[in-house]
Amino acid sequence: MPELIRSIAARLRSIVGNRRRSPRLTARLPLTVSIAVRQKAATGARRAPALGGHTRDLSATGLALILPSILIGEEHLTGEGRTLLITLELPAGPIQIQAVPARYERLEEEATEKLYLVGVRFTGMSAEDWTLFEEYLKTLK
Repeated sequence: MPELIRSIAARLRSIVGNRRRSPRLTARLPLTVSIAVRQKAATGARRAPALGGHTRDLSATGLALILPSILIGEEHLTGEGRTLLITLELPAGPIQIQAVPARYERLEEEATEKLYLVGVRFTGMSAEDWTLFEEYLKTLK
């Protein structure tokens, strides 16, 4: 049932209009995504197993990811309170992004395999990675 609701919401969004403030730019870039796992010790976050995919589009505030699953092991990528760790392969080199999932839907485009669109909103990136990302966005405009 949640998949049906998400699908209906996506279709309504396309009919009613796009409320996004940052323009989306089409780009297909390879990436890996994992779920940040908090440890109780003062060692910070560690990486869980990663899932490979690619971008569908990107903006200054987030990405649309195409992934073969919304699960890594038994963990949902789109669970509430999740922080995702994304390594995005830009032409100038890889960058690290922290993001939270904003929405997801199963794509019906590929009949032979399951694919999911996962929209994420940035929550963190180093200054160096942000500079590389901004430079790449300029090349798409």
